[in-house]
Amino acid sequence: MDKPANTDLPIHPLIRGRYSPRAFADKAVAAGDVTLLLEAARWAASCFNDQPWRFLVATRERPEGHAKMLGCLVESNQRWASAAPVLLLCVAARNFERSGKANAHARHDLGLAMGNLSLQAGALGLSLHIMAGIDREAARAAYGIPEDFDVVTGVAVGYAGAPDSLPAELAERERAPRSRKPLEELVFADAWGEPRRA
Repeated sequence: MDKPANTDLPIHPLIRGRYSPRAFADKAVAAGDVTLLLEAARWAASCFNDQPWRFLVATRERPEGHAKMLGCLVESNQRWASAAPVLLLCVAARNFERSGKANAHARHDLGLAMGNLSLQAGALGLSLHIMAGIDREAARAAYGIPEDFDVVTGVAVGYAGAPDSLPAELAERERAPRSRKPLEELVFADAWGEPRRA
């Protein structure tokens, strides 16, 4: 399903076309494409080039692994993410590798890596849905994630599917138009709340 944003200005088509589906087609993602997504993430910018992101990957080609990762999602996300052929858990280091000091930028850097991954997915005709609704402690226990790493998000990856494949209330949300706050509410100049004048 295509769901392009109704933008005020002509942004890049990959950004305009990006959305977060809950409906996924019953179609596998090639292993090489999964690797390509992760390579795109690997080349994101990071503070001091520390690269604090880590990813755990599960595919439906390995049903036990897919079920294990699915179990790390909250129940409301499990309902639809079970159809996604690829699941990821995104993890960020709490401290800089070199100095051991707290890395306040780690989640920002993970977000940049996910931005790269998202754009690469769009270039391949894939979609992804990033989820805050995960059971972090279950993920930590299931995968032996060290205490100095934070489990940040889950991700469902695949080819967007038909909204009719979802329960009625989710199908309605899937079909709803996309929206964003206007720039005037997000970008300021001179003082907080003072809109920037172009």
